[in-house]
Amino acid sequence: MIATPLLAQVAPPPVMVPTTPPQVQPPAAQTQMAPPATVQPLPQAAPAVAIPALSEAQARQLATLIAGGEVAQGLRQGPPRDLTTLSPAALTRVALDYAHAVHVGRLDAADFTKDWGIRPQPYDPAPGFAEAVRRDRLSAWIASLPPPYAGYDALVKGLARYRAMAAAGGWSSLPAATINFGASGPQVLALRKRLAMEDPAVSATGDRFDEDLLAAVRRAQRRYGLNPVGTVGTQTIAVLNVPVAQRIRQIMANMERWRWLPQQLEAKRVQVNIAAAVLTVFDGDNPVMSMKAVTGRPGNETPMLVSTIRSIVLNPPWNVPSSIANKELWPKEKANPGYLKRAGFRVIDNGDGSKRLQQSSEKSALGRFKFDFPNDFAVYLHDTPAQSGFSKFDRLASHGCVRLEKPADLAALMLKTTPEWQPEQVDAVLASGKTVRASMAEPVAVYLLYWTAFANADGQVGFREDPYSWDAQLATKIEARSAERAQATKD
Repeated sequence: MIATPLLAQVAPPPVMVPTTPPQVQPPAAQTQMAPPATVQPLPQAAPAVAIPALSEAQARQLATLIAGGEVAQGLRQGPPRDLTTLSPAALTRVALDYAHAVHVGRLDAADFTKDWGIRPQPYDPAPGFAEAVRRDRLSAWIASLPPPYAGYDALVKGLARYRAMAAAGGWSSLPAATINFGASGPQVLALRKRLAMEDPAVSATGDRFDEDLLAAVRRAQRRYGLNPVGTVGTQTIAVLNVPVAQRIRQIMANMERWRWLPQQLEAKRVQVNIAAAVLTVFDGDNPVMSMKAVTGRPGNETPMLVSTIRSIVLNPPWNVPSSIANKELWPKEKANPGYLKRAGFRVIDNGDGSKRLQQSSEKSALGRFKFDFPNDFAVYLHDTPAQSGFSKFDRLASHGCVRLEKPADLAALMLKTTPEWQPEQVDAVLASGKTVRASMAEPVAVYLLYWTAFANADGQVGFREDPYSWDAQLATKIEARSAERAQATKD
């Protein structure tokens, strides 16, 4: 994890640093995840694997490990269940179901929506479980199951913290009244108590809004992706009043999405946190560049996906999607004849009686850089002449593509190892105005991910709103599938 992801104005997404838990055998799949164009359904049941009988000692150990793991890994609300009364056959079914849930998630293929373009890799827990029973290494097998990333481990700690808060009674809602620096009284005391629940550096006593409390308010605003002005207004009160149970549900939804990632990530990769509207570039496990982004507004969601950037288009024209042309541009031309020409749009005949729009590179909404990667959603990363959007804290405003704050810096980094596309050559093409595709010597993986909860190594969690309601959808689907499988293990 980045050491201080919650203290920066632009909170970076969680760093996917592999951890090294003990393993009985290598993960079932180590290949790169297929892009959405080749997404396959979730695997069907594999041929039966002969599993040795559990000894009494192994059955007791396994029951304890799974019961604790269900709670710690966010598979179960409430206290651990008693699995010691299950028959060996029933306990084996529970173990296999637990392994699948922790390793690749609990959803079935039908549960994934179109915009959730990432799918977990095929995984059959039976061979690993059988080997663990034979070698009497059940504890190591259980430890090898969760995603091997520090970002996931941090959420496990965060989940434990928020469950402890819930067990202590959670927090009371603050009144809907602005609280300013210098204020005093019961409202300030209530604010202190609320902030102290999540921030151990805050004193829960005292009724004055002093410098220490001002710093604490700003820390909280950064954790929640708000403008850290220090004034406790409507937005700040709204996020602080979200019940602890909802925050727990949000953490669990994000833990589930971690399970969809491959067990091994490419060393060089670009990662976009859609919900936080931030792009981060990684070299190995180290973040080497971060910038603000603008991602899709609700209704024009930026999809989750993984693909590979192989080229950058310099001075790209904009081939306008028909949905944007029909809803926005043709009506503007009708209301104000000549608008399209003045804005640099060409009307192109498709040859079948229909027309499409293309905006020239000189005035293109894509700016000077377009980072292409194959996907089923026609989205990409690109420059934009509309720089004012990056000064906002709510940056979900695009039609689904990802606009970049510093595209020239990203292009220079990604073309660094391409001899024919050094800065001098790139600048010459940009100055010419010609549209040219610069192929990269080293392709770079790109991940578009939806993180609304991420934590530092101490388990302190930063939250973002759930702008697409994907957390809520996922939590509902998880709970339904979990109930089905819990019933199946009883049958």
